[in-house]
Amino acid sequence: MAMSFEWPWQYRFPPFFTLQPNVDTRQKQLAAWCSLVLSFCRLHKQSSMTVMEAQESPLFNNVKLQRNLEWLDKNKSSFLIMWRRPEEWGKLIYQWVSKSGQNNSVFTLYELTNGEDTEDEEFHGLDEATLLRALQALQQEHKAEIITVSDGRGVKFF
Repeated sequence: MAMSFEWPWQYRFPPFFTLQPNVDTRQKQLAAWCSLVLSFCRLHKQSSMTVMEAQESPLFNNVKLQRNLEWLDKNKSSFLIMWRRPEEWGKLIYQWVSKSGQNNSVFTLYELTNGEDTEDEEFHGLDEATLLRALQALQQEHKAEIITVSDGRGVKFF
């Protein structure tokens, strides 16, 4: 399935890639960037990115304009992109567990995000760091328990 992304008008506007000095303009610019990043990453099911990936991604590198977003803090090597809160991911996962009759079942983390049973679910392909945050949220609600299984970590749903 090919995924197409509709770039907002600002992406074709060179000043979008330069931090604006006017406070009001900068707030609008940053809100537009937030919306762009979250929409792009949601479509591509991407919840983390390294600095190297970001520098090469069309998201931060507009080849047509020959503009890219410059990093202010070069010490960071990757970052999370939270287009859903961990609690929201947890709710989606738990809804799948309930509707598929999987309560009181144990899954490896791999099975949840890469298994055939979850291929049609929005959380399929979710990275492990975000998955763990979602499962921790479910654990706090006493709906799941993160456990150690023979080949790594797993989760038991209640």
